[in-house]
Amino acid sequence: MEGLRGLLVLVLVLVSVPRSDCVRCFARFDLNTGECNEEIGEVDEDDCCQNPNYGYMETDGQCESCGLPAWSSWSSWSLCNVLCGQGVRQRSRKCFGIDQSECENAPLSEKLQTEPCSGVCCDDEGWSSWLAWSPCSVTCGGVGVRKRRRECSSPPQCRMACSGPSEETERCTAQNTCPVHGGWSSWFGWSHCSATCIAKSDGDVIIPSRVRHRSCSNPSPSENTSPPGNGCPGDVLQVQHCSELPNCAEDGSWGAWSPFKPCSVSCGVGLQLSERKCASPAPRYGGKVCEGPSTQSKICESPCPVDGFWSGWSSWGECSGSCIPQGRAIRRTRQRSCSNPAPSSNPPGQNCQGDSHQTENCNHLPFCPVNGSWGSWSPFSSCPVTCGLGLQVSVRRCDSPSPQHGGSPCLGEARQTKICSTKLHCPVDGVWSEWSEWSECKYPGGRDIRCRKTYGSHSRVRECLHRAHNGSICEGDNLTERRVCYYIKDCNMNGHWEAWTPWSLCDPPCSENSVRSRKRICKPDYTGYNLYPPRSSEKASFYGTPKVNCGPLPIGEQQDQSQPCINVPACA
Repeated sequence: MEGLRGLLVLVLVLVSVPRSDCVRCFARFDLNTGECNEEIGEVDEDDCCQNPNYGYMETDGQCESCGLPAWSSWSSWSLCNVLCGQGVRQRSRKCFGIDQSECENAPLSEKLQTEPCSGVCCDDEGWSSWLAWSPCSVTCGGVGVRKRRRECSSPPQCRMACSGPSEETERCTAQNTCPVHGGWSSWFGWSHCSATCIAKSDGDVIIPSRVRHRSCSNPSPSENTSPPGNGCPGDVLQVQHCSELPNCAEDGSWGAWSPFKPCSVSCGVGLQLSERKCASPAPRYGGKVCEGPSTQSKICESPCPVDGFWSGWSSWGECSGSCIPQGRAIRRTRQRSCSNPAPSSNPPGQNCQGDSHQTENCNHLPFCPVNGSWGSWSPFSSCPVTCGLGLQVSVRRCDSPSPQHGGSPCLGEARQTKICSTKLHCPVDGVWSEWSEWSECKYPGGRDIRCRKTYGSHSRVRECLHRAHNGSICEGDNLTERRVCYYIKDCNMNGHWEAWTPWSLCDPPCSENSVRSRKRICKPDYTGYNLYPPRSSEKASFYGTPKVNCGPLPIGEQQDQSQPCINVPACA
């Protein structure tokens, strides 16, 4: 009945403790360090603590556990609190969890332990001598500071020998006038380009340039200080290519005439043609095409129709853009005419065969920069927990399109989260209570066995506490332990003195009047007791404290000893 009452109290504590409205919730709480990890977000404290493994942080920045009250591990022992002579060292632990009253009501020795120690730093020198002062932070014109350091040469256990700062500063003054170092004025405007277009000469590209200049006058370097001021670093002139200019036009020039060809017809009046090409050089960058015909003819007598013949191709026109956009082509065209000669009309000659226009892609241009753009957010992931709170995640990719050819990357976050709640409290597993005291040793049927060498039995019990929300029952199935025993409470027995027990810890663990103690044990003589009774697989125990007669101690010896603990710190 008592265990059921304790369970109900714990369930009420877990689900009904009044809390603040909103806290920062974390998916992990470290019992040893008291730190929260893996933040979920800001939620109501009741919702956060549906999972006893979670932790939360309020506005004071202190992390708290959502679980049952539990002690952290003991810290490491501190260093001895004195450098030389008798002192103490301490270790501590903390209690974390909901409703810490049972921890807070525990004895101070459950939270803090103290034991004596001896300082081993009696001859430690502590700080080394001060090193030399650093140069003054200013070399001219006023007040600065300089510093010096010293090193602590003590081993870790003697660091207290190095009290005080490791660094000192003091003011220092520089009397001489500071030099004024030169500073550049702003750049003046750019000059005009040295030409209006980009030319070629004997295979070399000649790109026009422009210049701008600045002066070392903002301020000018001082000349009457020691040392004088530095001149301005860098160049007084800047030269820049006018690469944005168009190429200079190159006019076309005719090549030599070819020999006359045979007569163009086998009958009628025909022509004998001679050709020349506008290719010495060909016109480029808007240069003029060759003036005059590309063919010359002479009449040959042959009364036949005159068929049309193409003129030469014109130069390629300008590209329809300056760079190639994604998924589209940039093109340019050229044309020719059926006029060299035009087809005769009487008798009718044939028109020219083929296309009068040609188009090609401008594949020599660079690709246009493509700025990145986010794709759609993915659906939020399913809630990753089956109880309490979890964190759902949605992601997006910078692939609609991806940045290419120097384009800008996507701005913003690639991941977003939202808190999900199952509206279910997580299971709270049961934990065993402490074992009860052993019951009185009895013989079946109630026969009196006190002070007799007749064995009986006794038992002790424990309970599985705090189980809630379908949590696991306690591991192991022993609610009761039973063992064979002899009832020796207040029985007169002979005994012998044993060695000293180990020294206890200092009690109390802080403040004045702390002592430690030890004692000599008067051990009873159990001769005549059957320690392994029939039908028992375990060694028999003894119930109660007998009245043992060990005789007098040797002269000069004591049964109990105590020592004061020296230099124990005051309680916090």
